[in-house]
Amino acid sequence: MNCLVTAGPTWEPLDRVRRLTNLSTGRLGIELANALAEAGHRVTLLLGELATCSLPARAAELRRFTTTESLERLLQECSGTRFGAVFHAAAVSDYKPGTAWQIGPSGLRRPITAGKIPTELGPIWVELIPTPKLIASLRRWFPTAWLVGWKYVVDGNPQEAVAEARAQLARYQTDACVLNGPACGEAFAIVEHGGEPLWLADRTALCAELVRRCAGRGAAAV
Repeated sequence: MNCLVTAGPTWEPLDRVRRLTNLSTGRLGIELANALAEAGHRVTLLLGELATCSLPARAAELRRFTTTESLERLLQECSGTRFGAVFHAAAVSDYKPGTAWQIGPSGLRRPITAGKIPTELGPIWVELIPTPKLIASLRRWFPTAWLVGWKYVVDGNPQEAVAEARAQLARYQTDACVLNGPACGEAFAIVEHGGEPLWLADRTALCAELVRRCAGRGAAAV
């Protein structure tokens, strides 16, 4: 089966030398890509340029992305290939910096246009603009694929996290959602339409289960 995996963080420029990003290392996506490849699937891995995981990626094709726009462009290019499964594990930045403002003593705001914002300006205000939700386009780009999204939940408890995963399934027409984050403790869960979530102890168990489900879908398609 042709499988597409996205992994690692996007980043968005604040100025020409500073970036807004997150703490994703890309490890889970790389481990999943490797597990799929070892099971005989052909894997295309889209990996964030700032991913810090040092594990070698054994994907048939490895392509790097930078910003959300960069990842969006790669996904659109991949939509011309028939994928049986798409795993959207990349940590896409929810916001990108807009205008930076210097606040004068009188409260007057002045936009900052420097290539590198000088620290001598003191405190500044930075507008944050939402980035496109790439998961919202996956069903249109990959209409026949088994689509698996990710949901990293920080606040709340496991039950509330599962509710957020179910909301993602309904909103974006995905087939499954992998759930993790502080709200879930150390565990991961696979949430699908109907039925109870399947809780898994660690990344290894999660990857094995996703590979198992891919094998089942591949056999059903034969």
